[in-house]
Amino acid sequence: MKILSLFRSKTPNRFEIKPRYWDPVKEEIEQRTAFIKRELEAQGKLTPEEIDIKAKYETGIRGAFSKNRKSKSFASGSDGSTALIRTFIFLILLGGGGGYIFLGPIIFQYMLIIAALLGVIYFISKRKPKRKDE
Repeated sequence: MKILSLFRSKTPNRFEIKPRYWDPVKEEIEQRTAFIKRELEAQGKLTPEEIDIKAKYETGIRGAFSKNRKSKSFASGSDGSTALIRTFIFLILLGGGGGYIFLGPIIFQYMLIIAALLGVIYFISKRKPKRKDE
């Protein structure tokens, strides 16, 4: 039976080896064609567009990871929202515990009043009609 938890536990890492196939003949052919294309371009027989058309469609490794990386803001994705909720819960518990030590049980009344005020402000801001220029 699994115990519920606020935090996710890591799964064990699995060993997985991905064999790479190396074809020396294919590599030699690619090196020769690249060398011949460079020579023909230096002689002026080929234009740069004719040399490598597929280079337009390929992406380099530089920037490939940063393009697909998610934004680091808290509001993006499920991981950011759960982290934000955990942070709020932690701050509420920390404030309640510290307030109970310094002020006593009256801190819970203050926290309830603050939560009610924040709830009212939130619902008023949601019911307010949006402007046309926004």
